[in-house]
Amino acid sequence: MAANENHYTLPLPSFDKPVKLLIVVAPYYKDIADQLVAGARAVAAACGADAEVIEVPGALEVPTAIAMAEQLANYDGYVALGCVIRGETTHYDTVCNDSSRALSMMGLQGVCIGNGILTVENRAQAEVRAEAAGQNKGGGAAAAALHLIALSRKWARDTKGIGFRA
Repeated sequence: MAANENHYTLPLPSFDKPVKLLIVVAPYYKDIADQLVAGARAVAAACGADAEVIEVPGALEVPTAIAMAEQLANYDGYVALGCVIRGETTHYDTVCNDSSRALSMMGLQGVCIGNGILTVENRAQAEVRAEAAGQNKGGGAAAAALHLIALSRKWARDTKGIGFRA
């Protein structure tokens, strides 16, 4: 069982310039979402990042909100949070697969996203994973976004001008 294993966690990155994170959460299961947000906020604060939180109706809207923010706002990275618990229909598979795929596609385009949308079989699994003092998957998603921001800053180039370098 994964709960009994020890996992290595990268130390949090440090930044010399301010970091602006957008935490996008689907609070369908409000108590679970609140724990995920608390974990994400704590990790962001530990890195000195400024974190803003917005809510969207469901997990399928999380990637859309992030895509809109990437085009219309000025954030360094994003934390996607929510919880999808398996039900009696195949809707679970659609929500899990489509939200994850959309976030991955944006990531492949260079958007710094930490995916903390829980996809679980039951409420008990969600509670264990969401607890900020426990597995802290919200904090893990924030850490992932922060690590990607650090990489993007490390590899960033000056791109002033068109086609010419001084």
